[in-house]
Amino acid sequence: MKLIVGLGNPGLFYRNSRHNIGFQAVKSLAKKSKSAFKKDVFSLSSKAKIRGEGVVIAMPLTFMNLSGQAVAGLLDKYGLGPGRLLVVCDDMDLDFGRLKLRLSGSSAGHRGIQSVIDCLASEAFSRLRMGIGRPPAGREPSKFVLSAFSGGEKRKLKKVLDYACEACVSWIEEGSEKTMSEFNRKSV
Repeated sequence: MKLIVGLGNPGLFYRNSRHNIGFQAVKSLAKKSKSAFKKDVFSLSSKAKIRGEGVVIAMPLTFMNLSGQAVAGLLDKYGLGPGRLLVVCDDMDLDFGRLKLRLSGSSAGHRGIQSVIDCLASEAFSRLRMGIGRPPAGREPSKFVLSAFSGGEKRKLKKVLDYACEACVSWIEEGSEKTMSEFNRKSV
């Protein structure tokens, strides 16, 4: 069994923000796998069978900066180690439409990832970073990540989410190394 967690903030106010692209990606993955979300440990989760592998797909109900509580609780509940975890999140350092899978490492300033690292006391988990681009000159990054996608980005968003789903399925089926070599090089 594997766990895929999309990071975001709960509530309607944040629903379509750039910061919630992780939520949007895992919702899309659950929809494609025909599985429904229900309440779980500090989260909503969905159990699916993807390419023969049991997968728990989850969205923390904590706010982004406390995501680690939900992730740690889910790993504990399902008896999984960090090596069976993929966290999907936004990344301002990547252009919109780019993905980057990493096997481990620092949070790179992402507070949701830092919360997961802190709660697990480990950096040894995979993370799929989804590019949201940099804010325009003079715009605060905190306001930018909480804003909605532009019209052009909205038109491209379904393709980006489909691409992220493909990367998640590749991670499940092929593992991190092959997924990195295939998805880290190109963008939608």
